[in-house]
Amino acid sequence: MAFNIYDFTTLTHNIHVGLAESFSPFVATTIEWVIVGVVYLLFVALFGLFLVYAERKVCAAFQQRLGPTRVGPWGLLQTIADFIKLLMKELIMPRKADWFLYNLAPFIVIIASFLAIAVIPFAKGLQSLDFDIGVFYLTAVSSVGVIGILLAGWSSNNKYSLIGAMRSGAQILSYELSVSLSLLTMVVFAGSMQFSTIVEAQRDAWFIFSGHIPAIIAFVVFLVAGTAETNRGPFDLAEAESELVAGFHTEYSGVKFAMFFLAEYINLFIISAVAATVFLGGWMPLHFGNFESFNHIMDFIPPVMWFFMKVLSVIFIIMWFKWTFPRLRVDQILTLEWKYLLPINLVNILLMALVVLTKFHF
Repeated sequence: MAFNIYDFTTLTHNIHVGLAESFSPFVATTIEWVIVGVVYLLFVALFGLFLVYAERKVCAAFQQRLGPTRVGPWGLLQTIADFIKLLMKELIMPRKADWFLYNLAPFIVIIASFLAIAVIPFAKGLQSLDFDIGVFYLTAVSSVGVIGILLAGWSSNNKYSLIGAMRSGAQILSYELSVSLSLLTMVVFAGSMQFSTIVEAQRDAWFIFSGHIPAIIAFVVFLVAGTAETNRGPFDLAEAESELVAGFHTEYSGVKFAMFFLAEYINLFIISAVAATVFLGGWMPLHFGNFESFNHIMDFIPPVMWFFMKVLSVIFIIMWFKWTFPRLRVDQILTLEWKYLLPINLVNILLMALVVLTKFHF
């Protein structure tokens, strides 16, 4: 079985052919689904633990302290210890809560995150779903998570949870517009909604460079709106500890709380991965015009490494937002979206269309 760190197409094709030769089509497809599901579960669990550790270290650096240092070398095992603690905690449900919706809500949130991560291309040939409406599919399934948050807040029979859920619904639905419009701006430039096609179009130059001013504006708006859509600071009004105890998941404990906690970090990864894919070339290496020697050296770095270097860079910027700016009020958050980001986005789409029509790009 061939394995190439620069192109996973051969590996995935050989696995498919091997299963198809050994089993019936239905059984082979089922086994492939199970393999993909297990790989995603392992990735989400391990990367989620890493992001929790990374955020604590980034927060400590901004606040001029050390962060986790005691459990394991450099505090690496602290997040694992916290995860084990959450698994061992008792599941307590309020007496007058809606049993079915209360238990359903965390599953909706986590499933929406898994549906969104399915279209992210990690490298050439390393993508579980690749169809021609990838961007449309991503914006559709990512907006499903807000239903879980609304259900969690309402079914808990807690006024703080309900206020947090209402805030979250208003915030996510508002900023979903800016996220979608900034992606639509780049779809206009790329001429396709398929993520693999968008990445291939950036072989010679990443869109953040070749798309001129409209691409830069769309990138900045996407980062701001994406941070708000994931309920992260300074847009974390849905779970404002100083006002609402813990917001929409106040009444959740143990594994169910862990699912909300993990979903937040999966969404952080998804927003960063989409930004890296659409604006920063995805797994494509950095190329500069006719500098053949430089371009050749960049080609030696595996695509998976390129992808994760870009994703981690965007994640750091979003964490920088959280630990730098104070939390905004509800009216300030909605004013920022409806009075500033949305008009900027609408004008920016027209500007990008003008750039494409006049072919005024690299």
